[in-house]
Amino acid sequence: MAEAGLPAKPSDNRVAPPSLLVRYGSQLGIIGVGLAMWLGFVIAAPRVFFSDLDIYRAFAETTPQFGIVALSLTFVVITGEIDLSFPSVMALGTAAFCLVTAHAGAPWWVGLVCALATGAVCGLVNGLLVAALNIPSLVITIGTQFLFRGLELVLMNGTGVPLTADQYPEMHALLRETYFGVPVQTMWMVAILIAEWVLLNRTQFGAHVFLVGDNQISARLMGVNVAKVKIKAFVLVGVTAVFAGLLSSIYGYYFWPSTGEGSLLNTIASVFLGGTSVFGGTGSVVGTFVASFIIGAINAGIVSAGINAFYTQLAFGLVIVISVVLQTLIDRRIRRQSLTGR
Repeated sequence: MAEAGLPAKPSDNRVAPPSLLVRYGSQLGIIGVGLAMWLGFVIAAPRVFFSDLDIYRAFAETTPQFGIVALSLTFVVITGEIDLSFPSVMALGTAAFCLVTAHAGAPWWVGLVCALATGAVCGLVNGLLVAALNIPSLVITIGTQFLFRGLELVLMNGTGVPLTADQYPEMHALLRETYFGVPVQTMWMVAILIAEWVLLNRTQFGAHVFLVGDNQISARLMGVNVAKVKIKAFVLVGVTAVFAGLLSSIYGYYFWPSTGEGSLLNTIASVFLGGTSVFGGTGSVVGTFVASFIIGAINAGIVSAGINAFYTQLAFGLVIVISVVLQTLIDRRIRRQSLTGR
């Protein structure tokens, strides 16, 4: 009770803002793992890593071929789902580009639109089967992976198509050149990162993605159309998967019917290594971006350091296990801090 003649002291019930650890814990963790790995390679082969720019150029050109899909897959995983069909979508969309341009003689930009539209349709099919019919995404996307791959093989009759710079100069300028010393593939990945970061963190759709992944029942009670959110996330994966397929094929100057087959594990590992929870509700495209380059750099780093290439899988396993343990410890610290305020 205030003393007579003296004003009462106002009570301060303001809640302290969340700490840096709470807001950026998982991102800081994966960035720390990436720096530690890079320092390890520098110590093992200092001359190579400080003087040979070809090492950095190599994985800057190849990492976006799976990293771009990983950025979009983060949205699907945050909603509590998974998409295993994107390697086949990469091939099917690129096949659509080849059919429209090489076989039908249409301009390159018409082929590009048709290819991206093919990816959107594939994503729509996955989204409708998962969200509208309530089929587990793990099961249905295994099925659509075979479906899309089989369709691509039938359409192309199991044959490939050359995609040389003479035939497609615009596509090579768009997807393969180096500008200001930076491979255009990395520029595209950074541009998609910025766009998807804004989409995930500064839009209503992004807020709904987190709500759906955290608790679907609560999201429905709050008026969120859960099915629509999931469908949009799958469509996003479909479109970027085709873009990555084109990126990969233009990089190799040829469309192979097996396009995308080696990208599944790297892409999924990038999402989970980047701090996105397998249970949904939490995730970060920034973490996925950094994790993609960690995975892309491991193989180049091991070979450059003169270590036997057989150790690549061992390094992948160690980095992923250490990162997941680190993220678990950070998550526990965050939960304890949110409950105790310390």
